[in-house]
Amino acid sequence: MTRTSTGSPNDCSMTLSTADAPSDLHGIYALVDTAVTASPLLYLHDLLDGGVRLVQLRSKAGVDRRLVRAMADACRPFAARLIVNDDLEAALDADGLHVGQEDLAKVHVGLLRRRLANRILGVSCGVPAEAVVAEAAGADYVGVGPYAATATKADAGAAIGAGGIEAVVRATRLPVAAIGGICIADLPAVAATGAAMAALVTALARAADPVAAARSAVAAWSAAR
Repeated sequence: MTRTSTGSPNDCSMTLSTADAPSDLHGIYALVDTAVTASPLLYLHDLLDGGVRLVQLRSKAGVDRRLVRAMADACRPFAARLIVNDDLEAALDADGLHVGQEDLAKVHVGLLRRRLANRILGVSCGVPAEAVVAEAAGADYVGVGPYAATATKADAGAAIGAGGIEAVVRATRLPVAAIGGICIADLPAVAATGAAMAALVTALARAADPVAAARSAVAAWSAAR
């Protein structure tokens, strides 16, 4: 993935080309949240068997680097992408990093982008202006929400619904991942916003049969798109 910049490598305001953004940033984006999933590696296998090819490991209690490596190894035969939430060092063992607005405010974005090299950088956004800043900073995609009320992220804020997702889609050239309280039944409405991805947490993790739920979600998204 080649990037071009109109500023210096350490310039936080640099603008990078999005023309070479990863082409596989689309579809169902499943979050393996260690606060929700007791056996993250086993659950990852369920997701992969169900056809999910984009996964994020979210562990607010701290990321286990051995788990990251094991998950990355499991993803490889499926050509699936593994993104790590918040932890830059752990993300270097995976395919990319996802950060929130608070994290972004604490780091030198140019240095972060340089450390990640060709790995994926995702940024959480709630409004169009934040997405514009993330794009200029060199993000590869933005996570936008919450779409609906969610109990898995205490600081998620008020739901922005389909209209809020669509407003961000219109403001950026980056792929948008809608997130927050999304159920499989919501996928047609989420797809209609123009979002490239739908991020699911409990809709898959708390399903009686996660493999079947993942297959249903992948099929529903494909049909809606």
